[in-house]
Amino acid sequence: MIVLERNSDYYGKVPSIERIVYKTVAVESTKALMLRSGEADLAWLNAKYARTFRGKDGFTTVDFTTADLRTVAMDFHTPFWQRNKDSIAVLNYAVDKQAIVDGVLAGQGFPAFSPIQTSPLGGNPAADVYPYDLKKFAAEMERLGWKKGADGIYARSGERFSFTIQVRDYEEERVDIINVLSRQFKKAGVEMNIALVTRFDWKAGYNGYLAGFAAEFDPDGMFKSFVTGASDNNMAYSSPRVDELLRVGRATEDPAKRKAAYQAFEVAYAAMPAQLPLVYLHGNYVSVAGLKGLDTTRVLGHHAVGVMWNIEDWTLQR
Repeated sequence: MIVLERNSDYYGKVPSIERIVYKTVAVESTKALMLRSGEADLAWLNAKYARTFRGKDGFTTVDFTTADLRTVAMDFHTPFWQRNKDSIAVLNYAVDKQAIVDGVLAGQGFPAFSPIQTSPLGGNPAADVYPYDLKKFAAEMERLGWKKGADGIYARSGERFSFTIQVRDYEEERVDIINVLSRQFKKAGVEMNIALVTRFDWKAGYNGYLAGFAAEFDPDGMFKSFVTGASDNNMAYSSPRVDELLRVGRATEDPAKRKAAYQAFEVAYAAMPAQLPLVYLHGNYVSVAGLKGLDTTRVLGHHAVGVMWNIEDWTLQR
């Protein structure tokens, strides 16, 4: 934990709250219990747990807009995706993203189509080209040479469309998302196995993982993740067109030209994605009713970070 003591000699506004204890707690049920027991005054909860506090005496729920994205990140080190990367984009047709928002997120989010969808330079509707459509999915799979086997799973060149995605077992919301997605894929004829792990295992040969990330401020944040050989491109994704457009966006000063480059990137990325975009999440915080002053007007990023930006304005009464 981190303990912060008020500096009464601060040159600017002196906070009202004398002492802040910040604890990192990974388990959602534990955070909720800490709120109910009085051990915590404020917690970031997933949508399902936040819902249990809505309208409850003694608590306030504060919802934030974020850039927090959930995707299935494909590992192009694995032979399966090296052989079948042409079939990643069409998986979008088999995903009912709104059902994930309504079910797992309790409506606290919206369907995703782009990793920079919430950026002022992104959100190109021309990249939103994959509605939930099982008939279209079947037609595209046939076009790509996939045929359903006797077990209901597509196969091509003697290989079943079967892959394994790892998810950290303590992240309840992500586990719920991947379970819903697995059922949707099975209905469409794709087998996605789930490996629950405590820590990601990059040497086990899994075909990817359920990822959470964001382009919090500027879409140049995508450069390190998706340009060939870039520092955070740990899944070995590579697309010459994506490389070109992200380099243009990074090197161009004119805002209009940058926007054109990034919106073109969204279209190119949708045609050949590194990841399967699922949903954006709202940030859901729950506090005791006596905590006042949280401000939702600031831009927030991944996991709704930034909630404490104006903490000197907060007041706490028990």
